[in-house]
Amino acid sequence: MDTSSKENIQLFSKNSMQPVGRLSFKTEYPSPKEKPPCCGQLKVFLGALSFVYFAKALAEGYLKSTITQIERRFDIPSSLVGIIDGSFEIGNLLVIAFVSYFGAKLHRPKIIGAGCLIMGVGTLLIAMPQFFMEHYKYERYSPVSNSTLSISPCLLDSNNSLPIPVVEKSQSKINNECQIDASSSMWVYVFLGNLLRGFGETPIQPLGIAYLDDFASQDNAAFYIGCVQTVAIIGPIFGFLLGSLCAKLYVDIGFVNLDHITITPKDPQWVGAWWLGYLIAGSITLLAAVPFWCLPRTLPRPRSREDSSSSSEKSKFIMDDHTDYQTPPGEKAKIMEMARGLINIPAVALGIFSGGIVMKKFRISIRGAAKLYLGSSVLGYLLFLSLFALGCENSDVAGLTISYQGTKPVSYHERALFSDCNSRCKCSETKWEPICGENGITYASACLAGCQTTTGSGKTTIFNNCTCVGLAASKSGNSTGMVGRCQKDNGCAKMFLYFLVIAVITSYTLSVGGIPGYILLLRCIKPQLKSFALGIYTLAVRVLAGIPSPIYFGVLIDTSCLKWGFKRCGSKGSCRLYDSNAFRHIYLGLTMMLGIMSIFLTTAVLFTLKKNYVSKHRSFRTKRERTMVSTRIRKEHCTTSDHLLQPNYWPGKETQL
Repeated sequence: MDTSSKENIQLFSKNSMQPVGRLSFKTEYPSPKEKPPCCGQLKVFLGALSFVYFAKALAEGYLKSTITQIERRFDIPSSLVGIIDGSFEIGNLLVIAFVSYFGAKLHRPKIIGAGCLIMGVGTLLIAMPQFFMEHYKYERYSPVSNSTLSISPCLLDSNNSLPIPVVEKSQSKINNECQIDASSSMWVYVFLGNLLRGFGETPIQPLGIAYLDDFASQDNAAFYIGCVQTVAIIGPIFGFLLGSLCAKLYVDIGFVNLDHITITPKDPQWVGAWWLGYLIAGSITLLAAVPFWCLPRTLPRPRSREDSSSSSEKSKFIMDDHTDYQTPPGEKAKIMEMARGLINIPAVALGIFSGGIVMKKFRISIRGAAKLYLGSSVLGYLLFLSLFALGCENSDVAGLTISYQGTKPVSYHERALFSDCNSRCKCSETKWEPICGENGITYASACLAGCQTTTGSGKTTIFNNCTCVGLAASKSGNSTGMVGRCQKDNGCAKMFLYFLVIAVITSYTLSVGGIPGYILLLRCIKPQLKSFALGIYTLAVRVLAGIPSPIYFGVLIDTSCLKWGFKRCGSKGSCRLYDSNAFRHIYLGLTMMLGIMSIFLTTAVLFTLKKNYVSKHRSFRTKRERTMVSTRIRKEHCTTSDHLLQPNYWPGKETQL
């Protein structure tokens, strides 16, 4: 065999021993003899993250349930309450980009634990104004204490000999109350506390969900995220329950004698113990921070996720930059009362959990997840439209929703608290001390009802000889009234049941698409940018929804106010009575408009996915065809090499031998 044949043999043997493009498996998978860390640590992290979601959702739900209490306690309008509510989003916005990007390179569990500590301190700070403010004072009629002497709440002209100083305040006392009224600015502490909550909540979602998705198998990731979101939905249930219980306790419980309180929880001026729940929620949040300080920085990745960047479905939608991904070094009461705002929360939890189960069981693709999300949104908002037909009529309030004669509704331009029946009384238009007349009509105050005499005291006060009550025919023929608003049965309770049924079905339908939408977000981004992308997603939610929505909702809701309260110095306070019809149309209409916008955006995302899928599919077919051509050429080359290995042949070789 000549020298050229030996060279060909050596070349062929080298090519056969090391195929082109074949990578060594030595660095891809750990040795079977190596013992991986305990896989139960992922479930410990899952439980800890679920508890944190529960704690922050409990505090958020409690905040929503105490919005009206805070509005009354600090005597501020709904627009300012919206700013306080949006301070959580503002705090989150300020640090979300920094935390989501750099936090992914550090010890993620410990960063989450630090965030829980900050969030707990902020929750406790919200309750602090209660311990520094003066006791709550509400508007009330104040006859001589412990006296049954008949004193007129209707102040007549100057010729009347009634003791005006008993009811009217001196100018010096008003000035003193104006100085004390400066304590109402302590709502700033509520703002700052909620701002700290936003700071602390920042790392929980982007780092926690990314950590869970990194170290869970691809099949279990959707199920685990569904479990976390389901637990997060359970949190507001306990938050609203806690808010309902605290709302029934007087705001200054433990500081004043409750026997001297003349208002009840049904009174618009009632303020419950709003601060008590924040102490409980803050303690729970601090407790939730403990497990994260004991968890490792990284966990073993399942083999099904080792090469997920190239073999999973998301490679069809992510633009390939022809670089292999390597993990960076730093990244390893009563039933009906309790049902208000509460009954649809289990439906939301069930819907989110169902979405996770569907994603896991049927192995739905990315485009399938987008279709499921779009379908649930369309069907949910179609059901939402039916809520416009369900509503309660306004309460009969003289001069605001009905005339003093009680015969017709009052238009916007005809609203006036003064009438001929109370024209001789020196009444204040700003006071809100409602009484219920025998005719079933509520009056803004005993003075505006034209009541001449009164007997009893406190909650048992009875107003007699009320000229405006006698003007509208009453069933008993009496012209008396009692403290508080009239509770009129206008079929609202039955309508509320219909509302609950439709709201539950709507909430479940919309929630089914929650997990598919979240998985859609996770699968359309590169692994190394997962935490940062979740941070940008949260940033967009805060900027476009979290911060502005409470403000513009509050501003629009303020337009439906029929009777404003006023502070001691004359400035406008919180709303005492809303137009229920206008309130319903504003709230539902604005929600429906935002829902339609989301449907259009989801449709655009679906078309984008379809376009990218077709483009990637064509690119894949072209690449496969090129691979087949390359393989055929390689085979032909191998055949040529086989011929080269044979001994040289020349004509007449056998004869010569």
